[in-house]
Amino acid sequence: MSRPPIEIETAPHPSATVIVMHGLGADGNDFVPIANELDLSSVGPVRFVFPNAPVIPVTINGGYQMPAWYDIAVADLVAREDETGLRRSQATIEALIANEKARGIAAGRIVVAGFSQGCAMALMTGLRHGERLAGIVGLSGYLPIAATTAAERHASNHDTPVFLAHGRQDPVVPIARAQQSRDALAALGYAVEWREYAMAHSVCLEEIGDLNAFLLRVLAP
Repeated sequence: MSRPPIEIETAPHPSATVIVMHGLGADGNDFVPIANELDLSSVGPVRFVFPNAPVIPVTINGGYQMPAWYDIAVADLVAREDETGLRRSQATIEALIANEKARGIAAGRIVVAGFSQGCAMALMTGLRHGERLAGIVGLSGYLPIAATTAAERHASNHDTPVFLAHGRQDPVVPIARAQQSRDALAALGYAVEWREYAMAHSVCLEEIGDLNAFLLRVLAP
């Protein structure tokens, strides 16, 4: 990571963690305001972890250096995927999960979440993690290196709840791409909660409410 993660605790001695990965060109601050809109008081103190992606050249943006979990070569997103970068960032997120476990948070009380590129990382990491997580959240993104998922997924997370949300007018990650990811996960037997909204590549209040309800359910004591 380019910088240490940002951390927010809703109260002392958290008993659950939500790790939130930002999108391309953003940083860990991006989703702090949205986390502050959530009310998870009924599940006890929660720690939010907002990691910062490394700054790397991004091919589709002319090689301009910016925070990115992996390189993007073409607008198609899944053509010429940066598998090396994806796996490097997967290892980074695994280290964050391990750190939460070392601080006393059980895997079953950890949610991995992300927006756009961060969504891809949450899905890639969460489905492959060796212990059952509380939930996986993907906002305005897609399933990366989808062809490897069936072989690499871990049985521990076969029944982990997955929340996927997308904007119907998204010009960055077309909703058809997200629907393909949803269908691929459903075909593998995952319980996917799907939501779509009248928005572009962004987050809306209705979505925050639906996410809040999902987190309350999967983190219920």
